[in-house]
Amino acid sequence: MASEASKKVTGAMVMAAGLGKRMRPLTASTPKPLVRVAGRPLIDHTLEHLARAGVSHVVVNVHYLADALEGHVQTAPFGMDYTVSDEREKLLETGGGLVKALPQIASDPFYCVNSDNIWVDGPRSALVQLAEEWDGERMDALLLLVPHARAHHHGGSGDFHLDGAGRISRRMERKVAPFIFTGVQLMAKSLVEGPDGEAFSTNRFWDRAIEAGRLYGSIFDGEWFDIGTPAAIKPTEAWFANG
Repeated sequence: MASEASKKVTGAMVMAAGLGKRMRPLTASTPKPLVRVAGRPLIDHTLEHLARAGVSHVVVNVHYLADALEGHVQTAPFGMDYTVSDEREKLLETGGGLVKALPQIASDPFYCVNSDNIWVDGPRSALVQLAEEWDGERMDALLLLVPHARAHHHGGSGDFHLDGAGRISRRMERKVAPFIFTGVQLMAKSLVEGPDGEAFSTNRFWDRAIEAGRLYGSIFDGEWFDIGTPAAIKPTEAWFANG
């Protein structure tokens, strides 16, 4: 059962509007969030986690093959209300997509979750963990980070460092950082500022929060799977099959 802390976070944004180019040819006729992994569409793994954490309303943005994704969301189970943020005319990227969807998001702070990764919780729910560690007086965003050893199928050099207080700094160019962003975060609505209709990355928000000393990280103690390419699907399914 979700903790009292997690019940305060009732709203979420699921980022699902990307083109899925690295997942071709599977995404030639299927939007990436509907690619099936371990018996269900990718997005359903995310939605189930949100429902278990006590979220009651989810906004999902759509662009590529939007009709298929919108139809799926409208009939999705898990007992939550769903709203679609329509980016059919123009893909707004992560930051611009958040600006467009912000009036529809049901809580402050809110979860913002990518739809192209899968995670398996450790001793506690990752989303509950973020809610329990959230401190709005100090934080504009709290990112769920995973060390390389538990980041399956991810070949990058890492994204972030953490100081002793949990504040985030970026990896230096041509260096290695110990933590990878999982695509899961808890955000204050006040951080989401930008011009309507402009396409830009969430990095713009993060840079502002880092400069203010208000971007924090929480280390995930479960297993995280980067489902970025078709090659990641079979080994991920094998991991689940072996339990």
